Amino acid sequence: MPAMANPANAPTTVVSLRPAGQHAGLRKAAARHGMALLAVSPWQLRDRDDATTRQALATALAAPVVVFTSPAAVRAATRLTRLRRPPQARWLAVGEGSARALRRAGVVGVEQPARMDSEGLLAMPALAAATQVGLVTAPGGRGMLAPALEARGSQVLRANVYERVPRALPAALLARLRALPGPAVLAVSSAEALERVLPQLPAEVCSQWQRWPVVVASARLAGLARANGFQQVWQAAGPRPAQLLAAMVGDGPVG
Repeated sequence: MPAMANPANAPTTVVSLRPAGQHAGLRKAAARHGMALLAVSPWQLRDRDDATTRQALATALAAPVVVFTSPAAVRAATRLTRLRRPPQARWLAVGEGSARALRRAGVVGVEQPARMDSEGLLAMPALAAATQVGLVTAPGGRGMLAPALEARGSQVLRANVYERVPRALPAALLARLRALPGPAVLAVSSAEALERVLPQLPAEVCSQWQRWPVVVASARLAGLARANGFQQVWQAAGPRPAQLLAAMVGDGPVG
């Protein structure tokens, strides 16, 4: 899929669907390419801190294989307990961001897939025949991961250490979207984010978005975008801000 073939019509604004307060990385990446960023957050993240969550986390961390599904999951877990990987256990991060967060927390020996999504994670040898998998995550999110593991016969020990609190899009933000000058590109790294935002958009804004190019972090998200009426869908090499921007400006791998 070609990226930004006509520089004269190249987008000048990136619309980010990251959680509230989580746009800095994409904003910096956009700025390096002379693009502005408009934050459209469908939720904010909130840590859980109660006895049930602490017990669920302790149980998950005792599994022979533990999966951390996001940097937010790592940060929330570290606020509840000290993270130390037992020598015989295998701890997996869904991508580089989660792996970096674990390393910053002092965890060594973290594994991550080459393809940074649920499909890449499920292809890792550590999960091929795992009898128990601890899943450190939030409600919702990577919905295919737990069912796929259970279908293989793995017992999933889930610890929801944070949650996504829905946010209504304010009227002022919708007004900015209506009046957005110049072309824009939508960055999507979460299916749930896109599905939460679209129903909140007035019909004319939704129609405008569907005419914009959308850059997605995986083949699964590409299919979701097309199913929601987006006409120009570009798949980046991964979910990191630099990868998304590389696909937008055409100077990196595009799937």
